[in-house]
This record gives sequence, C-alpha cells and structure tokens, in this order.
Amino acid sequence: MTTNEHWLLIDDDATFLEILQRALKRQGVEAAATHSHAEACLALDTHVFQKCVLDLNLAGESGLQLLPELLAQKPDLQVLVLTGYGSIATAVEAMRRGAINYLCKPVTVHQLISGFEALATSPQLRNEPPSVEEMEWEHIQRVLNGHDGNVSATARALHMHRRTLQRKLQKHSRWRN
Repeated sequence: MTTNEHWLLIDDDATFLEILQRALKRQGVEAAATHSHAEACLALDTHVFQKCVLDLNLAGESGLQLLPELLAQKPDLQVLVLTGYGSIATAVEAMRRGAINYLCKPVTVHQLISGFEALATSPQLRNEPPSVEEMEWEHIQRVLNGHDGNVSATARALHMHRRTLQRKLQKHSRWRN
C-alpha cells in the first residue's frame, strides 16, 4: 500500500506510538505522533491530516472529550478510536461524537488500516463483535489495572499461572504485522 496520506496518532504510550509509526511507514503512511490533548491540537493547526487514531485513555484524560474538538478544528478528519478497555457504551459514545470506527487493542497495523478502509466499502463491518481473544485481552487488562500492574496478584485473581499470564502479556506487547 503506497499512499500520500498523513495520519495523526494520539496516545500517551510513547513506545506504542513509535512502533505504530514505524509499522505505518512500512505501509506507506506518514504519521505524526502526539502524546496529549494540547500536542494533538497544535499538530492539527500546523499540519494537514486525513486520518486520526485516537486512544480512549490519554493519561487520565478521556479521548472522548478530545474527539469533538478535533472534528471542530478539522471537520473532514476521519477519527478511529482505539482502546484497551472496550465496551459497548464507549463505542456508542465514540460514534455519537463523530468517530468513524472503534477498535479494541491489541490490533495489527493491517487491522488498523482496514478499520478505515472497511467503512468505505461496507459500514456494517464496524458492528462486528470482538473476538474471544480480544475479549480475553480486555479482561486481563482490566484485572491487571485493578491490581496496579502487579502480575502475580493478577495471575492469582485470574486463577492462572503467573508464567502463562506473562507469556500472554509479552505476546500482546509486541506490535504484529
């Protein structure tokens, strides 16, 4: 895929953004990475973007609050919301506020690109339920977050061996193409 598109990436996880930026570049997509509300608004003032990938949780701030501001600044910007903690309520709210799609992490770069392209051919594709793997990952992330990142406590709460949990976390920490 070779394109002249420029994407705006908004996520507070610097490592995730760096990996995503490199993966998109390999697909011919130039992307600017921003880590906060203020950086994103400044980038929109100084550059032209066709698409935006917005994380739902920006270091305690809600990406849902930023979404209408982005669209007010650039009405034709296509915004796809990403989250590690997906729910039907937040998906509906994101769409209501102007997002064109909503995906749960982890996603591959191809899934992300398809998240934009699928809407051009079939808007019904965005209503596809999450896979069992995605639901498992979301549940692990919620429990891990509830235990302040403590892997041993999370493994006990999930009735899972600690090493099994570590392998699952390691598997999803790498960006897959």
